[in-house]
Amino acid sequence: MKQVLVVYYSQSGQLTHVTKTLTAPLREACVVDYLELKPLKPFPFPWDFLTFMGTFPEAVALTPCPLAPFSLPEKHYDLVILAYQPWFLSPSIPMTSFLTSDYAKKVLFNTPVITLIGCRNMWIMAQEKMKTLLQNLGAKVIDNIVLVDQGNAFATFITTPRWMMSGKKDALWGIFPHAGISEAEIAKSVRFGRAIKAGLASDKEKSFLPLCEGLGAVEVNQKLINSEKIGTKSFHIWGKCIQKFSKKEEAKRKVFILFYTLFLILMILTVVPLNMLLQSILRKLNKARVLKEKAFYERPSGNGQHRMEEFLPNA
Repeated sequence: MKQVLVVYYSQSGQLTHVTKTLTAPLREACVVDYLELKPLKPFPFPWDFLTFMGTFPEAVALTPCPLAPFSLPEKHYDLVILAYQPWFLSPSIPMTSFLTSDYAKKVLFNTPVITLIGCRNMWIMAQEKMKTLLQNLGAKVIDNIVLVDQGNAFATFITTPRWMMSGKKDALWGIFPHAGISEAEIAKSVRFGRAIKAGLASDKEKSFLPLCEGLGAVEVNQKLINSEKIGTKSFHIWGKCIQKFSKKEEAKRKVFILFYTLFLILMILTVVPLNMLLQSILRKLNKARVLKEKAFYERPSGNGQHRMEEFLPNA
């Protein structure tokens, strides 16, 4: 039987739900080992604002945190699935911590990897960092699957932070949708598990070829590409400065975080709208370049849906 390792970290439980739903078909035909990452000092959920913002310097610097010990066999896996959330346009700190562990160095080398992302809407730069981390470990990314929160960008700008800070994900005021990924989308993620199961049965993973192509695995919002690039630069510059002049547990870290938060709010209210307008014009003038960039970030799985009927016939 094929051997599959599934590594995930979830605070609210949503990504656990996604991961178990997607991988359910694999348990019918494969040996599936699950590894839930647990920091020695748990990150809070719901978050308080300053603690949440206080994690961004370490998140963008890919600084690991101590993880609770885990015991899994150091055996050969035919496939590894890594399920994570982006934190400040970077992989979450627990996932970064796993990828710097000795266990990851041994088990991921020359192994096909599928990344699974659950997020609000921005994930491109986090995945680029993830790809670099995996490349340094000698792993081969063969698929990327992205599930995003329900609702448009304005709605999720309200519902996602509310959920993170209060734990409430119900519909708000009869106007905003429930926070998080919709149950319907989570249920439909089973198509990926079915396709992965079929791919493993035919040894397709041995050629490091995508197993989830044609299933609508990923859709890049081209309007967000430059916003992510700008945000990543801002987080990187400010994060380095904050780390240089304060430590995580120091009181003055909060002063720097509050100052940066004020700067961020001013940017959102002034520079971001102007940049979005400018980028909208540039996208029309450079349509071919934008489409090429969109296709690059959607690799290797792509946004095609020509295999949907095969693996999700009732959709």
